[in-house]
Amino acid sequence: MSKHRRYRRALRWSLLLLALVLVLPLVPYAVAAGGTQFNTPGVELWDAVRARVQGPMRTQVEGVQSNQLINYWGDQWRLFRSQLLVPIGAVMLLAMLGIITVFYLVRGRIEIEGGRSGVLVPRFSVNQRVVHWLAATVFIVLGLTGLVLLYGRYVLVPLLGPEGFGVTASACKEMHNLFGPLFPVAILAIMFSFGRGNSFRGIDFQWFLKAGGLFGHAMADSGYYNGGQKTWFWLTVLFGIAMSVTGLILVFPNFGQGREAMAVAHVIHGVVAVGFITASLGHIYIGTLGMEGAAESMTNGYVDAAWAKEHHNLWYAEMERAGMVGVSPNTMEEVKRHDDRDFRGFGQPLGRREPLDPTVSPPNRGPTGGGISPAATPSAPKEST
Repeated sequence: MSKHRRYRRALRWSLLLLALVLVLPLVPYAVAAGGTQFNTPGVELWDAVRARVQGPMRTQVEGVQSNQLINYWGDQWRLFRSQLLVPIGAVMLLAMLGIITVFYLVRGRIEIEGGRSGVLVPRFSVNQRVVHWLAATVFIVLGLTGLVLLYGRYVLVPLLGPEGFGVTASACKEMHNLFGPLFPVAILAIMFSFGRGNSFRGIDFQWFLKAGGLFGHAMADSGYYNGGQKTWFWLTVLFGIAMSVTGLILVFPNFGQGREAMAVAHVIHGVVAVGFITASLGHIYIGTLGMEGAAESMTNGYVDAAWAKEHHNLWYAEMERAGMVGVSPNTMEEVKRHDDRDFRGFGQPLGRREPLDPTVSPPNRGPTGGGISPAATPSAPKEST
């Protein structure tokens, strides 16, 4: 073969290869324009991933919603948590702390008018105090661990670092899950121990109109529980039930509940938890630093007679008539009387009693009998306007 023919053959093959290089990349566009598509392995799967398809998929894995590739509710919960729950919850908590601080600076601690009398009145039994502190302990553990899980990355990461926060968050998660099932038990115990006498009555609305006397020196009339205590009781019960139900749904995801139910439960759990913790700050403040003599009812079960007359005057009058004022602590007779529900102020509040005459000694009721000695008789409560 001559050199000229070899050259022409090489030229033809070169032109053919150039044509293939230029034309072949255009074939898929021509096929797509003609309406013909070629399915590749996994194309349906990745099309569903990119399009966030909500419908069920085919799978060999059996389980609740195991054939659902993308769940819309999970993403919505993530957005709700990061954009609403975290910032609004922080505002609520900081606002409550600010209100308490301003109230303390302006109003100061609510002291017992005229000072203590030195005479004791039994208020809460041992069983009630055990239930109260059991519920308080569980609530504090769950509240603190929940706040770490909700705000830890914003507060603790700068202090502990990512590794330290990871260990802390993991420990808080385990504690939260372990103590969580105890909370419904504590709520039920609260309901049975403190439920009686916490129904609202007309006198409680008068207490609300006067704000319980918190902003003045004229205290509102009150029976065994005042309007604020009844409100806290029902908030505890309702919030506690909501927290318990949603918490159990989240801790035990093996009862057939799907992701939608768990996402909704998570939303309710987070919202109620933030509201519950915010309200508890006010309860803790009034029960400790904010009011003189209030904490004693839950530490030793007794209150000073002057405190009882000032803050629960109708209940105090009933207890005085029943011989329950001035009893000696830790006596069998006191326990018997204290457990007698006839003298607990649960009925319709009695009318205001006339002030005691300090020159007249009360009838002798024995070594454990009621009655305030003339020297220890507190001044009569001021008439509320």
